[in-house]
Amino acid sequence: MNEVIKTLTNHRSIRKYKSDMVNDKDLDMIINAAQSAPSSINGQQMSIVAVKNPKTKSKIAHLCGDQKWIDEGPVFLVFLSDFYRAKIGAEKNNLDLIITQNTESTLVGAIDVGLAMGNAIAAAESLGLSIVPIGAIRMNPDEIIDILDLPEYVFPMCGLVVGYADEESAKKPRFPKEAVYHEETYNRDIKHIIDKYDDQVSEYMKKRTNGESDRNWSQTVSSIYKSVYFPKVSPALKKQKYENK
Repeated sequence: MNEVIKTLTNHRSIRKYKSDMVNDKDLDMIINAAQSAPSSINGQQMSIVAVKNPKTKSKIAHLCGDQKWIDEGPVFLVFLSDFYRAKIGAEKNNLDLIITQNTESTLVGAIDVGLAMGNAIAAAESLGLSIVPIGAIRMNPDEIIDILDLPEYVFPMCGLVVGYADEESAKKPRFPKEAVYHEETYNRDIKHIIDKYDDQVSEYMKKRTNGESDRNWSQTVSSIYKSVYFPKVSPALKKQKYENK
C-alpha cells in the first residue's frame, strides 16, 4: 500500500483542535490540491473562502448549530459552488448564462466542490493536519452568504475545519465492499449486510460514548432523513440565481 492510499484509508474526522495556526505554505498546498481536482467542462465551478478571524468563526459556528470545533480550529474553509466567473465569461461573449436555471447547475457545483474538498482533505491529512467537514454551513445559508459577501451565482456548499488535532479519534467503521460496489448491475439484496453493519456501528458507538449510546447506522440515518433538515437551502439557492427548474 503506497502513502497516498494509506492517507486516504486512514481518514478520521477530528472535533477537538489545538490553537496552533496552519502555516501559509501548508494552506497554499491544500488550496492548490483542491484547485487541481477535475471539474465539469473545466469550468472550475468551485471557490474557497478561508476564515481565520476568531469573531467571524464564532458567528459561523453558531449559525452551524454551535459546533465548537469551528471556533477551535485555526482555519475554516468554506467551499462554494461558483458560477459567478461563468457569468462574467458569458457577458464577455454576449451570451446568457442559462445553465443556472436548471437543476444541472446545482449538481455540477456540488460535484465540483466534492471533488475539490476530497483533494483538500487528502492534502491536509498528508501534511499531518486534521479536518472535519461541516455540512451545516447550509443550515442558515442566507446569513453565511451575507457574512462572506457572496455574489449571486455563488452558494456555500460545505465547510472544512483544518488544524492540529487535540484528541485521538477512533476510525469509524465503513460498509463492507459488497454493500457499495456492484458489477454490471445494482445488487438490491443488501439488508443482511446492513443488519450486520448496524451491529458493528452499535459496538463502535458504545466504545466512543463509554456506553452512553448504542445508536446504529440505520437509526441515525432514518432519524435524520425523516425530514428536510436544512429547509432554508432551496429558497436560498433561488435567491443566488440557482433556479433549479
